[in-house]
Amino acid sequence: MFSRAQKTPIAEWWWSVDRELLGALILLMISGIVLSFAASPPVAERLGLDPWHFVIRQAGFCVPALVVLIGASFLTPRHARFVALVTLIGSVAMLWATLKFGTEVKGARRWISILGQTIQPSEFVKPAYAVLGAWLFSESMVLKNVPGKTLATLVGLVIVAGLLLQPDIGQTALILATWAALMFLAGISWWLIFGMAGAGIGLIFGAYLLFPHVSKRIDAFMNPEGGGNTYQIDRALQSLLEGGWFGRGPGESMAKKLIPDAHADYVFSAAAGEFGILFCLVLVGLIAFIAVRGLAGAQRQTNLFPRLAASTLAIQFGLQSGINLAVNLNLIPPKGMTLPFVSYGGTSMIAIALGMGLMLALTRSKPEERLVTGIPAYRSAVAPAE
Repeated sequence: MFSRAQKTPIAEWWWSVDRELLGALILLMISGIVLSFAASPPVAERLGLDPWHFVIRQAGFCVPALVVLIGASFLTPRHARFVALVTLIGSVAMLWATLKFGTEVKGARRWISILGQTIQPSEFVKPAYAVLGAWLFSESMVLKNVPGKTLATLVGLVIVAGLLLQPDIGQTALILATWAALMFLAGISWWLIFGMAGAGIGLIFGAYLLFPHVSKRIDAFMNPEGGGNTYQIDRALQSLLEGGWFGRGPGESMAKKLIPDAHADYVFSAAAGEFGILFCLVLVGLIAFIAVRGLAGAQRQTNLFPRLAASTLAIQFGLQSGINLAVNLNLIPPKGMTLPFVSYGGTSMIAIALGMGLMLALTRSKPEERLVTGIPAYRSAVAPAE
C-alpha cells in the first residue's frame, strides 16, 4: 500500500503500527454489528421501536469509534499522555457532576446528558487512568524523588469514591484492578500481593454489606432457588445450551428472544443460541488474541512508560471481556459490564476505541529502539526520543 521509502505521516504509521492487532480490533467491531443484527430486533420490538433501531445505532457508533481508534494510533507517547490527561480531567469532572445532574436509572446515577447525548463518564475514565497512571508509575521508578505511585493512588481514590457514590461496583472493581495491575507491573513484593488480594476480598464483603443491589445479586447467584430475580441469566443459559455446536441459525433462537439485554450485556449468550458454541469460541479466541498481542507489543518497548501503559490497557481490555463472559456463563454475579466492541453502547464503544487506539500508538515499532542484547534499556517517560 505504501513504500517503506515514503516519509509521509500515513506511510510511517502504516509501517510502524501493529497491523495484525488493528485488523483484529476492526474484525471484532464488525462482529458486533453482525451480532446486533441477530440479537437486537426482538429487544427493539419489545420496546416498541423499529426492529432495526439498535442495529442502525450500533453501526452508527462504529463510525466515530473507528475514527477515534485510528486517530489515536497516530499519537506519539508524549501526545498520548496529553490526551489521557485531558480525557481524565474531563471525565472525572463529569463523573462527579453525574452525582448531581445525572439521570437516575434503577437507583444509580451513571449517565449524564451533554448536548442531547447521554454519556457514561466512567467508560472514558478507565483508559485515561490506565495511561496516566502508567506515566506516574514510570516516572517514580526512573526518578526516585517523584511521588508518582502516591499521586496515581490518590487519583484512583478520587475516581473510586465517585464510582461508589453512583454506585457502580463493576467499574469500581475494574479501576481497582487497573491500579493493582500497575502495582504488579512496577514490581512489588509477594507480601504486598497477598495483602492486596486480602483487601480485595474485604472490599467485596464491604460492598455486600453496604449496597443492597449487590447483596441481592450475590444472594441470587449463591442461592438461585431462594426467590431472587434470575430470569435474565436463566434465559441466557438456556440460549447457550440450545445453540449447541453450530447454533439454530440467525433469528431462530427462542431463548434469545426472551433475554431483556440480549443486545447488550448478554450478547454473547444470544450469539451462542444463534451461531453456536464454535462461533463463540472463535469470538473468545479473537478477544484473547487482542489482549495477548497487546501485551506482546508492550514487552517490545524499550521505554518504561509505553511498556507499562500498553500492558495495562491490554490487561484492562482482557479483564472487562473476561467479566462479561463470566457473567454470561453464570460464573459470577451480574456486573453490567459490556463486551468490548460487541455489546451495544455508544459511550462504551468509543471509550474502548480510545483505549485500543492508545495501545496501538504505544506499541508502534521504533527503529531507533530495536533491542541489541534483548534487554530493554528503560528511559524516562520524558526522554527526548519520544
